[in-house]
Amino acid sequence: MSAGQAIAIRIMKDSTRTAEEAAAACNCELGQIVKSLVFQGADSGNPILLLVSGANRVKEKHVAATIGEKIIRPDAAFVREKTGFAIGGIPPFGHASPMAVHMDEDLFRFDTVYAAAGTPSSIFAIDPVSLQRLCNAARLTVTG
Repeated sequence: MSAGQAIAIRIMKDSTRTAEEAAAACNCELGQIVKSLVFQGADSGNPILLLVSGANRVKEKHVAATIGEKIIRPDAAFVREKTGFAIGGIPPFGHASPMAVHMDEDLFRFDTVYAAAGTPSSIFAIDPVSLQRLCNAARLTVTG
């Protein structure tokens, strides 16, 4: 349970490391998969988590204009240090360091979305409004 929210973690037989693999394993639309993408603020150096629909690609210039800071893709060591997790299994909350969280508007089109639960083969289902609340996430459009 996280902040009063029951979370049922499912260990999948197949990998859920990529959005495509996760959608196949969950038998859901690609857009229902929550990609937890860690970026770094170019000026601040702070980690920034984007929760992105599996069907979308992040337009970094658009996101930077929205959040007020250019974002860069950090290396895997930075991601692990700041989140405590390896790329491919990063959950949307429960990280080693606090970070700003922004959530893709497109995730709110679905009643249920699926996010990584800490490993490349574990996921959990949640409604987007609860996910936003748990992550204290600001909503934004990532595709411009």
